[in-house]
Amino acid sequence: MKINFLSKLIATFLFFINFSHAVSLPDFTVLAEQQGNTVVNISSIKNAVNRGNQQLSPQEEHMQEFFNRFGIPMPPGMGPNDQQQKQMSATGSGFILESDGYIITNAHVVGEADSIIVKLADKREFQAKLLGIDKRTDVALLKIDAKDLQVVKLGNPKDIKVGEWVAAIGSPFGLENTMTVGVISAKGRALPQENFVPFIQTDVAINPGNSGGPLFNTDGEVIGINSQIYSRTGGYMGLSFAIPIDVAMDVADQLKNKGRVVRGWLGIAIQEVTDELTEALGLKDKSGALVAAVNKDTPAGKAGIEAGDVILKFNSKVIEKSSDLPKYVGITKPNNVVPVEIWRNGKLKTLRVKIGEMPSDRMQASNKKPNQESANRIGLVLKEASAKDKKLLDGRNGLVVAKATGPAVSSQIRNGDIILALNNTPVTSVRAFNRDINKTPKGKTIALLIYRNGDTLFVPVKVLN
Repeated sequence: MKINFLSKLIATFLFFINFSHAVSLPDFTVLAEQQGNTVVNISSIKNAVNRGNQQLSPQEEHMQEFFNRFGIPMPPGMGPNDQQQKQMSATGSGFILESDGYIITNAHVVGEADSIIVKLADKREFQAKLLGIDKRTDVALLKIDAKDLQVVKLGNPKDIKVGEWVAAIGSPFGLENTMTVGVISAKGRALPQENFVPFIQTDVAINPGNSGGPLFNTDGEVIGINSQIYSRTGGYMGLSFAIPIDVAMDVADQLKNKGRVVRGWLGIAIQEVTDELTEALGLKDKSGALVAAVNKDTPAGKAGIEAGDVILKFNSKVIEKSSDLPKYVGITKPNNVVPVEIWRNGKLKTLRVKIGEMPSDRMQASNKKPNQESANRIGLVLKEASAKDKKLLDGRNGLVVAKATGPAVSSQIRNGDIILALNNTPVTSVRAFNRDINKTPKGKTIALLIYRNGDTLFVPVKVLN
């Protein structure tokens, strides 16, 4: 009897715990109803080789898009033949900033498009004008000829907290006005080669087609633009990243008013301060940005900053890690004179630096040297496989994809993929590969054998020019 009573007591206790937990969960229904109309579907269209009067059926188009997204070759008989080609399109998302048709999205959604179609939640479609893009932050601004549109409410990313509930609305895999929810996992996240964006990390499910869509807080305010995922498969794996809306709006305002983005510039190459370097340089901790190189003709060089200096403060802002510095410099207006505190030869020193304007074609300071090679006919910049790469390939030759653009991107080839063969012929060198590509007739489809994450797959690529 005592056991039965105790069991009932425990069950009742657990029920109330679960009930109290359940009722504390947020309700996103109001957000979906109120903000769904502010989110748009974006189709970016890239013109390709005309294939005559033949067209793919809607079923063929959907199947081709599905297989392309996951880097899988189209099964025989399901895709266009070698003489057939259609316009290539990609799907993304965006949201309405102003009632007269200003829309913000990701630069990678529309940057390479020949035409852009915006579809509203009420199914109306508009041809959009691209007002400008900023590849460094991955932000683009569009304009459609429409009036009296519902606009989003903007929040303050600085107020967000880790663990806070958030929601995304977008068009994953073309499924319009899809909502997914999760929590903020981290703030101010620095990603490799992304020097100007302190990303918001979440576990909100983000997939292809979500890019450019809004990230909402529970008050229905936009706090970020969904931009990237970390994935080993090409699909969602629990790591999503959004551009803080204050960063994005600064870019959008400049694109609207100036047609371009102006950033401050020092003209240095920097690297992280390691434990070993901390000891060698006599620093108290690993904070700061170590100057690896500086040109005398740059703003930093003219102010007396030297290689080996460690920048500890920029304009009174503490540099906790090296990735902090580009962000602070970037938001500083050119021609402003700011104090820069450095550590040099065991002593603190403060210099006054007149900030320059970042050249639009200048690559950002990083630990990696920029690749100066141009892409081949299918949009690939390649390099020879290293000894480490060849171990993965069991001694076989391979060509590593350093950069993928154009047709290669459309065929879902990724940076870091290793090409093993061209039309079943093993590759030998970059020069020989590019020579064979140059000999390929325009409109011909080639088959590349790709090594990716321990697996091999064939990827068809159309030679378009």
